[in-house]
Amino acid sequence: MKETCVSFSSSSRYSAKISQVLHLDNAGIGIRRGRRSIVAASPPTEDAVVVTEPLTKEDLVGYLASGCKPKEKWRIGTEHEKFGFEFGTLHPMKYEQIAELLNSIAERFDWEKVMEGDYIIGLKQKASTLLSSRGNKAYHLNLAVSLSLVVHLLKLCIKLVLRLIHTYISAAGGMVKAVAEEMGIGFLGIGFQPKWGLKDIPVMPKGRYEIMRNYMPKVGSLGLDMMFRTCTVQVNLDFSSEADMIRKFRAGLALQPIATALFANSPFTEGKPNGYLSMRSHIWTDTDNNRAGMLPFVFDDSFGFEQYVDYALDVPMYFVYRKKKYIDCAGMSFRDFLAGKLPCLPGELPTLNDWENHLTTIFPEVRLKRYLEMRGADGGPWRRLCALPAFWVGLLYDEDSLQNVLDMTADWTTGERQMLRNKVPKTGLKTPFRDGLLRHVAQDVLKLSKDGLERRGFKETGFLNEVAEVVRTGVTPAEKLLDMYHGKWRESVDPVFEELLY
Repeated sequence: MKETCVSFSSSSRYSAKISQVLHLDNAGIGIRRGRRSIVAASPPTEDAVVVTEPLTKEDLVGYLASGCKPKEKWRIGTEHEKFGFEFGTLHPMKYEQIAELLNSIAERFDWEKVMEGDYIIGLKQKASTLLSSRGNKAYHLNLAVSLSLVVHLLKLCIKLVLRLIHTYISAAGGMVKAVAEEMGIGFLGIGFQPKWGLKDIPVMPKGRYEIMRNYMPKVGSLGLDMMFRTCTVQVNLDFSSEADMIRKFRAGLALQPIATALFANSPFTEGKPNGYLSMRSHIWTDTDNNRAGMLPFVFDDSFGFEQYVDYALDVPMYFVYRKKKYIDCAGMSFRDFLAGKLPCLPGELPTLNDWENHLTTIFPEVRLKRYLEMRGADGGPWRRLCALPAFWVGLLYDEDSLQNVLDMTADWTTGERQMLRNKVPKTGLKTPFRDGLLRHVAQDVLKLSKDGLERRGFKETGFLNEVAEVVRTGVTPAEKLLDMYHGKWRESVDPVFEELLY
């Protein structure tokens, strides 16, 4: 089933997440128990059959290659995360409040409950799913509403954002907003929790997050901050072939630091400026370098689906999902799993769903699944929600713009790409690059994006206005927040909860 999802999330920070997830054949998989409960809903996924034939590396390559589709079937996916908070205290939402929210929606609007053990973690209604977890976040509330497939940005942003924002993502979003407002709950669009420390963030009662919480401090100093205190916006895009995937992957990686700069929106930590424009982006530099980063091998002549599989096979595992439970396999090898030698499940062989789950635990700046995810931008307010997909669609879904990007970046070295990735979180568009500033490169890139949108013929260029203003002035969203902090906010971050309120 291909579906467009709109989701609210909260990562123990409680984020309200809008996720238009495309091309997931097993979205919403679960086992019915009675009329009103669904157990083991996806994510994660779990096969219902016993594996008798071992998976081969060719099977894993074929899984990625199955994402290839003709241009007329390309879609646009976008995912938005937000922090849920109490209006009166500005405290992050607690699990008890999440459970109350889910139960209230279930009872008032006839949704079925999704359970993990005794805990309600989500809801389901026909093709729509409200989940309390997704991806790498520690405390999510995902509202996945099945909608018509998105072909171009006008539909995405008029039908799925501008109209939906006012009702928290169409009818289902309206349900969430109606119940949340009665509970005194709001949602904040920013890249990093501006006020509260890790100790203040409630922990979602999910097995996956217990595994990650225990493992993260072993592989980086900022992994728990990533889990609990960051919010992102990302865009998911299709490819027609392996060659098309390679070209888009390289363009996306080369320009990802520019997207980070344009959407930088996380300058505060625990009530003070943190010295970064995108603290969220900086956090990824010391989360787990085995599964994050700029992937220089993508620029090798030999790169393709097989080389990405080799990379993913060497990324340490987090878990295997069996019988509605997460089995701790943190640090173990998927290669051993293929051979039936996984220490936590000796003799057991993986399924393609195990592979799919493993791919979701890899977090580079651009991620390959059966589509490409652009992962470099901070979470932000509703007025910028359409700008990021517009930016990337104009660059990657137009052949002329894509080729111009590849020509522009062809002589960028591995060291230069890594330098931009390292420095942009602190210096944004003012980052020196060659004979000028990154802002000057961003001006050229923005023109390519606009030209690409114009050639698509869907009247989408207006969605770039927010980005164009950032490029024109050279002032990132984070710098605007800092100006207000030092000015009319009188060195308090509390007003940001109103400034960036959804």
